[in-house]
Amino acid sequence: MSLGFAIDRGGTFTDVIVFKPNSEVEVLKVLSVDPSNYSDAPTEAIRQVLERESGKKIPRGVPLPTDSISWIRMGTTVATNALLERKGERIGLLITKGFKDLLFIGNQSRPKIFEFNIQIPEVLYDDVIEVDERVLILDQTKELIGEGAEIETTINGLQIVVEKWLEEAELKENLKKLKEKGIRSVAVLFLHSFIYPTHEKRAGDIAKAFGFDYVSLSHQVMPMIKVVPRGFTVCADAYLTPKIMEYLDGFQAGFTDLSNVRVNFMQSDGGLCEMKSFRGSRAILSGPAGGVVGIATTAYKETDKKPVIGFDMGGTSTDVCRYSGHLEHVMETTTAGITIQAPQLDIRTVAAGGGSRLFFRDGLLIVGPESASAHPGPVCYRKNGYLTVTDANLVLGRILPEYFPKIFGPNADEPLDKEASYKAMEEITKTINEFMENDSNSINQKFTVEEVALGFLAVANEEMCRPIRTLTQSRGFNPSEHVLACFGGAGGQHACAVAKVLGISQVRIHKYASLLSAYGIALADVVDESQTPNYFFALFLSCLPCFEEFETQFFPISSKKIFYLKKFPANYAKIYSQFMDLRATSLAGLKTQGFSENQIETKYFMHMRYEKTDTAIMISYDIEKPEDLIYFNEEFRKTYRREFGFVLEDRNIIIDDVRIRTRGKSGCHVEKLIDKTPVDQKLARAKSQTLVYFENAKFVETGVYLLEEMLAGQIINGPALLIDKNSTIVIEPSSTVTITPHGNVELQIGNDLEKDLTTEVDPIRLAIFSNRFMSIAEQMGRILQRTAISTNIKLSPTTNLGVRGSNPTKVNSFLHSFLSTLHVFQERLDFSCALFAPDGGLIANAPHIPVHLGGMQYTVKFQIDHRGIENIKEGDVYLANHPLAGGCHLPDFTVITPVFFKGHETPVFFIANRGHHADIGGLVPGSMPPNAHHIDQEGASFISFKLVDEGVFQEEKLIDALKAPGKVPGCSGARNIGDNIADLNAQIAANRKGIQLVTSLIEEYSLDVVHAYMQHIQNTAELCVREMLKRVGRQVLAKTGKSQLSGEDYMDDGTVIHLTVDIDIEEGTAVFDFEGTGPESYSSCNAPRAVTMSAITYCLRCLVEKDIPLNNGCLAPIKILIPEGTILSPSATAPVVAGNVLTSQRLCDVIFKTFDIVAASQGCMNNLVFGDDTCGYYETIAGGAGAGNGFDGRSGVHTHMTNTRITDPEILENRFPVVLREWKLREGSGGNGKWKGGDGVVRQLEFTRRLTMSLLTERRAFEPYGLHGGQNGKRGLNLLKRNGRAVNIGSKASFEIKKGDVLCIQTPGGGGYGRPE
Repeated sequence: MSLGFAIDRGGTFTDVIVFKPNSEVEVLKVLSVDPSNYSDAPTEAIRQVLERESGKKIPRGVPLPTDSISWIRMGTTVATNALLERKGERIGLLITKGFKDLLFIGNQSRPKIFEFNIQIPEVLYDDVIEVDERVLILDQTKELIGEGAEIETTINGLQIVVEKWLEEAELKENLKKLKEKGIRSVAVLFLHSFIYPTHEKRAGDIAKAFGFDYVSLSHQVMPMIKVVPRGFTVCADAYLTPKIMEYLDGFQAGFTDLSNVRVNFMQSDGGLCEMKSFRGSRAILSGPAGGVVGIATTAYKETDKKPVIGFDMGGTSTDVCRYSGHLEHVMETTTAGITIQAPQLDIRTVAAGGGSRLFFRDGLLIVGPESASAHPGPVCYRKNGYLTVTDANLVLGRILPEYFPKIFGPNADEPLDKEASYKAMEEITKTINEFMENDSNSINQKFTVEEVALGFLAVANEEMCRPIRTLTQSRGFNPSEHVLACFGGAGGQHACAVAKVLGISQVRIHKYASLLSAYGIALADVVDESQTPNYFFALFLSCLPCFEEFETQFFPISSKKIFYLKKFPANYAKIYSQFMDLRATSLAGLKTQGFSENQIETKYFMHMRYEKTDTAIMISYDIEKPEDLIYFNEEFRKTYRREFGFVLEDRNIIIDDVRIRTRGKSGCHVEKLIDKTPVDQKLARAKSQTLVYFENAKFVETGVYLLEEMLAGQIINGPALLIDKNSTIVIEPSSTVTITPHGNVELQIGNDLEKDLTTEVDPIRLAIFSNRFMSIAEQMGRILQRTAISTNIKLSPTTNLGVRGSNPTKVNSFLHSFLSTLHVFQERLDFSCALFAPDGGLIANAPHIPVHLGGMQYTVKFQIDHRGIENIKEGDVYLANHPLAGGCHLPDFTVITPVFFKGHETPVFFIANRGHHADIGGLVPGSMPPNAHHIDQEGASFISFKLVDEGVFQEEKLIDALKAPGKVPGCSGARNIGDNIADLNAQIAANRKGIQLVTSLIEEYSLDVVHAYMQHIQNTAELCVREMLKRVGRQVLAKTGKSQLSGEDYMDDGTVIHLTVDIDIEEGTAVFDFEGTGPESYSSCNAPRAVTMSAITYCLRCLVEKDIPLNNGCLAPIKILIPEGTILSPSATAPVVAGNVLTSQRLCDVIFKTFDIVAASQGCMNNLVFGDDTCGYYETIAGGAGAGNGFDGRSGVHTHMTNTRITDPEILENRFPVVLREWKLREGSGGNGKWKGGDGVVRQLEFTRRLTMSLLTERRAFEPYGLHGGQNGKRGLNLLKRNGRAVNIGSKASFEIKKGDVLCIQTPGGGGYGRPE
């Protein structure tokens, strides 16, 4: 007897598939946690099988004999659960001096922009040690370092400066203290260690010598640029691996001897590894990865090569994936708030599963994200649980209690309680009908319990389709051209419905669908992954034949190596050699595990991206010789064109790193044939009949079939229920099931006609349309984020940038300029995308940047009024940024595209996006001059510029407009016009994606229906705001005797912003009156009206305190009065650049102070811009959040009107002439109180050559206020350190920075709340 075990240890159940020598397969499930009976579920399952197979009693707790075990393969949630529950090993972090709070600050953004109580998962380390060591990038610091610098060559041939060798004595003293605290695991994270690991290796050796149990080095865990995600990853590794090792030790102790048993564990990348190699950072997706391998090996057919969408619906969430002949990987994901940088299968998760709770709020049916969990569970579990998706399926007859185990109730011996589920659904139906009776726009009918239950399922299905659309539509794939492969306990109940929503005609469900992760683990291969950083460029300059003399040259520019790939250069051998070195190492490792060379297969990967984009695409190609590398470029361009709709013909292609995946083929491919059906029994006979509710058909007599009794070739016509021991498959009317020769299920989806939709509001469809509208804006955002370039020198016959000819000096000057970066869209995510009604009213705005919320609709409305709706033609695209046209400040370019539909001469919708351009000319590089006194000094302005005229891109006119600021005294035209053109093309592409999605929605439902629900969704938002105003008005009336609020605050120059809010309690309306606000400013702190609208929209959404649609309806109950000539309604020529980034924050402070809701946050975005003719950089810097009643303010985070990310320190120092000296929290800067304000940050930058620097900040004079006795936060401070002096440069400054200058920015803290105790 020789048994093989494939095990998936999940959160609730452990699934086990046993492979026997006679090709028999046994499946079983045991509870993952049952401490009263056993300590380890996988061991217990193996014990039960061995006991049955041998016929001998094996007591629990006795080591199991292994003589009959051939192999064990396991996926486990040990690492995931430890991360979710924060039950990993206590760890200490060793980090480069000056960066002790780097991982606490992270990328400085907040996950939920409308919540006052900012919740960001805490860091994993218990203690942090700053290590005195530092290396610098030679190419960016050569002017600073002078002679005598110690220069070292990195692992990819680049040069760095060792500014400070590792200070060993100090490190040893600190490690001794760390050990005394009981910490046993250490993570080491030094800047630039991914290319220069010497210091990390030495620190690791010292830590090991001190006896630490586990030491994790970031360059070994993941040798990739970006120190923040690498830091999270190395901490996760140090935090989780000891727990995994502890579990593995316990697992091994459960057997007599595993030395002759091949034991492998599933990794997040879909490959197995040896038990001794299983590590925390590679284990996060261990269980779900098995499911992906399962659908890849069972649902994908080589005969038709039809791509597969994997759909794994569990109790609390649903995982989706895509397979098209190869496993799709990503290199960065976030789990439990921790970013993991490692090869992982591309699995998307949505919080909608069988246990997702059901709600009715403000006219919307809502599913999740809250879950009933296993305890108390759904209502039907008999534990006083919550109404869930499972209850809805039970009410509709789609789950039959008699086929479910009787494990419910207090004694775990009762069946599912259908009656309780029905009663709970009846109560929510009553609430919905009462609401609809009072809504004049609603359909004139009462909903039945079953209609409501089915409606909730429809909403759940739409939620689960969103990540599928992300995996497909946003990457250029049509979901309807896929097969849907369903698995997981609840997947079969929703298979037909989800397929219909996506237009998919074929569904495949494996006979082990409820245990497919375990089955996939059995089918998986042993994998070894290796990679090394490259940072090489592949240069494509086909329009510059004068550059041919450089084709085979190799020269370093900006800390990278560049290859010109029009021909095969000798340098190809370098990359090929790297591949072969990695392969040799992997082969040796697999051979030691018993694999012969003919069992081993190698895949080659490059992470490739266009220069100055930050989204790398993983490209794979089989190579046999160096010349084959050219095909990577072809594959990259093909992939890029499919996903984004265009390629950049004259753009460098960067090779970030090379990677190999070596696979030892070892999967157990066991698919046993089942008995064939006789010809006269082709149509299967039902075991019994039951009533099941379906849309249109209502309750229908439905056949019940048992999967275990089916024969190959049998057909089941819907409606039907096909049941096995662990799941139910719902076969809808007009759909048909065929049983395959191996006993699997093939579902052909019928074309049921959906019931006719009216234009009256239906709460079920309202929720679905809300999802679809928001999904359009979100997918546009993904396209824009991934395609924006920011720095691009586009050399074309119409672009005269003075870099023609073969002069080597010009060539090097061109390349130097070419490599400078302003990666605003991708790295900082400073953009927003939205969908607008035919009149320009906002329908859906993806919550990207708050300062863009609400204001963009005024730009769209302006174009309609200015141009006339009848003069806007199909193929037109408009560009605007001027305050008169609804702009917020000039660097934010809004691109507007009309949506036309057949039979309509005027636009039926508008699509728009707004993105911050890094430079548009003006007084200073970066186009954010603190010293501007006229809007013309701030850069190029567009009121209504036709960017595309009936399909023709107006490049020449655009270039002239971007050069126009050069005519203003003291100003320059846009400094990188190619960047602007490239980013505008990316914005146009994002709008094009939006048009495709809107058109598809109209074709699916009709224009009248989509327009109707466009209005209904705005009405829903309006209702929510009105209810909030009524509630607040009543509270104020009871407290003060009148429903009026007022508040004010000051800008640093003393300008007051005053607000009075009069609330009509009966109507739920309010007047926001800014009478008393100070006059227009001589500086650029003037805020256009659009900024005020955005601030009010954002604040209202925060005050509502629930998830509502964000659209024009939010402002419908609001009347806004702004006196002309004030800082909030300046003249047409007033400069406004700081109004958008500074005054907007003060507006929020004033509004929240008026409503007495939360203490002031830092009240600033801390804008820093520097650059020259060859480079430019812009960042906004975090501060402290204000405290509120019941919570402390978060430290080191962006608040209110911005949520942009900070550039990773390694990216910053690799691309710009700057050294980041310090990046930490400003301890004690938050205001004290019962609830403390968050601390600001300290950011010190040393400049390595002469540049122009501009600084726009606030709260340097007036402190962020505290509330209800809470103390104020500390004001900010800007210091320039030069030649031993430290000078306060004030809140706003623009001047020449010299080599060696250090800028120290100390940002404000948040105010406290309540008197300190």
